[in-house]
Amino acid sequence: MENSKTHIYFVPGLAASSKIFEYLQFPEDKFELHFFEWLLPISENEPIEAYALRMSQLVKEENPVLVGVSFGGIIVQEMSKHLHPKKVILISSIKSNKELPKRLKVIQKTKIYKLFPAHAIKNIEGFFKYAFGDYAKKRVKIYKEYLSVRDETYLKWAIYNVLHWNQKKPMENLIHIHGFDDEIFPIKHIKNCITINKGTHIMILQKAKKISEIIIDSLN
Repeated sequence: MENSKTHIYFVPGLAASSKIFEYLQFPEDKFELHFFEWLLPISENEPIEAYALRMSQLVKEENPVLVGVSFGGIIVQEMSKHLHPKKVILISSIKSNKELPKRLKVIQKTKIYKLFPAHAIKNIEGFFKYAFGDYAKKRVKIYKEYLSVRDETYLKWAIYNVLHWNQKKPMENLIHIHGFDDEIFPIKHIKNCITINKGTHIMILQKAKKISEIIIDSLN
């Protein structure tokens, strides 16, 4: 019966489309999957709380499961404050601003991200090269395929909100899946997570089978 299925809502990473979830595998008789695309912020200054409220209003079921990748993990945590989720699951993300790596804290404190020209931010691969160096250069082909949100207001808004997220301590009822080789949010800063060996920041593509199994097990 339709009503007996667990409804899972997925939010992709910064600038990514829901295509990043294409390799996940769930039994269709037990789970109903819903994939978010990014809404455009009302302005560069829209508070993340107001944005998350708008996203949460698109969830039609009570007690859904919320799954977010990277910046999407931050958003599902904010959405959960307006919903009553059965579970919140983070993939390659952070549970509080204390888990931000030093490199991003420096970018935040020096406001160096504001110096990055707007037209170059639109070229999101360029921004990732700028912020993450050699790691991003190897990934440009993958980024071109999966990072489809090029709206300048959205990109400035999202980058600001990754750097300035104000969550001081982890929420309850979280499951955090994180890769040992995550280059954006290194594992050394991450506490209380389920680790995936050789998992990188884009392990949602490379380790989808394992991630699917962990999610299914955690919901049984």
